Amino acid sequence: MTAKGATADEVVAATRTWLERAVIGLNLCPFAKAVHVQNRIRFCVSKAQSTAALLEDLSKELRALHAADPNECETTLLIHPYVLTDFIEYSLFLRTAEATISKLGYAAEFQLASFHPQYQFSDAGPDDIENYTNRSPYPTLHLLRESSIARAVAAFPDAADIYEKNIETLRRLGHAGWQRLWRDM
Repeated sequence: MTAKGATADEVVAATRTWLERAVIGLNLCPFAKAVHVQNRIRFCVSKAQSTAALLEDLSKELRALHAADPNECETTLLIHPYVLTDFIEYSLFLRTAEATISKLGYAAEFQLASFHPQYQFSDAGPDDIENYTNRSPYPTLHLLRESSIARAVAAFPDAADIYEKNIETLRRLGHAGWQRLWRDM
């Protein structure tokens, strides 16, 4: 997918579809369904076209999430379709994003999960299906509350096995199965 010409509503719609069909539909994150059904995910589309502007948006979203009642807003997907579209640049930016969390004093409160259309694990080839566990329609920074992660891990004692289960799921699905998920788009 490309951001060119896409409205913020279209970017959010594509991200919601990915969340519903891949993340929830394939159960790649067993914790996502409840917050999605309860409408406690904030979808924020950044208009940033530079990393400096994206850092400003990240800081703003971290502050907003910090101030929000978790029963109203549990987590934020900061979607940035106009900047860091190259995966290598995006990967390098993640250190800066983590440093921003620390600089704002939120290191014990939040962590990032990263998603990108070109996501590639360091030990995988560019076309390996396991990369799709983290492939989203647009570059996305997922802001997670540490308290949410702690509750999820307590409720799902084998949380460390999720990564391996996801790889198995995608290997069974294969590239053809992945493509079928998006057939009507």
